[in-house]
Amino acid sequence: MKFGQIVNTFGIKGMVKVKPFTENTKKRFDNLKKVYIKNKNEKKEYEIEEVKYHKEMVLIKFKGIENPEQANILRNSYLVIDRENEKPLEEGTYYIVDMIGLEVYTEEGKKIGILDDIFNSGSSDIYVVKDELGKQILLPAIEEVIKKIDMKERKMIVHLIPGLM
Repeated sequence: MKFGQIVNTFGIKGMVKVKPFTENTKKRFDNLKKVYIKNKNEKKEYEIEEVKYHKEMVLIKFKGIENPEQANILRNSYLVIDRENEKPLEEGTYYIVDMIGLEVYTEEGKKIGILDDIFNSGSSDIYVVKDELGKQILLPAIEEVIKKIDMKERKMIVHLIPGLM
């Protein structure tokens, strides 16, 4: 499972700048000892020497990566963890990657589309639903709108408040 992307190098000691795909960044990265780095061709395990935080990014120093040239080779790669090594989620919380593709229905049973993307707006997540014509519907991930998520049935039930469509 991807949980971050190496977007650049940082400094002269071979650190990389990572865009995290997780909400609780400190909790996720502070306890990591090793991580897989996956690019188009391979997935390789790296040992973590140091983790720092800078603005919205995570700075990581990997063992064996000693300069910007070596770090640059990792650029645009993803940090990956095997699903079996993931911590269990609290009830009612899901991995974004698992939610993408859910069929979205109104409370009345009308299909309005497929969950295509999720992004954070600051106050809440926004679910991007695409209908069969490719039109996007943006739904705030709040209790008033998102009524039920059924991962077994791959369905989401929503209440459309005025102004959403």
